[in-house]
Amino acid sequence: MLIGAHVRDDDPLTAVAERKADVVQFFLSDPQGWKAPKPHPHGEAIAADPVEVFIHSPYLINVASLNNRIRIPSRKNVTQHADGAAAIGAKGLIVHGGHVGDNDDVEVGLDNWRKLFEREQEKGGFKVPILIENTAGGENAITRDLDVIARLWDKVGEFGAGFCLDTCHAFAAGWDLATAVEKVKAITGRIDLVHLNNSRDEFGSTRDRHANVVEGEGTIDPDALVEVARAAGAPVVVETPADGQATDIAYLREKLG
Repeated sequence: MLIGAHVRDDDPLTAVAERKADVVQFFLSDPQGWKAPKPHPHGEAIAADPVEVFIHSPYLINVASLNNRIRIPSRKNVTQHADGAAAIGAKGLIVHGGHVGDNDDVEVGLDNWRKLFEREQEKGGFKVPILIENTAGGENAITRDLDVIARLWDKVGEFGAGFCLDTCHAFAAGWDLATAVEKVKAITGRIDLVHLNNSRDEFGSTRDRHANVVEGEGTIDPDALVEVARAAGAPVVVETPADGQATDIAYLREKLG
């Protein structure tokens, strides 16, 4: 099983060596901005390295939004980051499910996700798989609840959409981690990546605050996280505080073999 971490984007290969990671995730641009990613200064080295790479899209992206000023640049940004991810040999682009407004129809948000794939399909499709990630909170979130995720997959599953399971988000949303993998796979047929994060908050909090897997600050039993990783059978990325990532990776590698 490949195990690694989300790291700073300036020198990811050095971070890989420091953490003894098999897989790495990072941003290609400011996660709080709309700018298209520039060619990575270490792009050729990253593409040539055997480490498996995933790219996380900016947080501002909200494909589901009914607001044109958000949805339209979101669609453009997904394509730009997918192109940037392909340029360095990444295995996928992680995109949060997004949300609609308080008085908006969730069904329209789901249709907006489908339109993203339909529009790109007309141009030949995305250059890397789009991995949709579950989220922790929000009354009108697209990927907080399993029943809405099932409705989303009815819209996008045929386009080969992938799934990224975040354990902190699932725990915060009130999912039973003991059955989360089974339930997700029953809906999507796949889990392509696991964000294996502990949580600083209690079950069902809807708060997205990550903790290290084994540092003692988390409210999720580390053994439960190990079992999620084992059941998922997908590459694992810890998005935990940087100073504990090497310990998290070593612990998981020991437990998972």
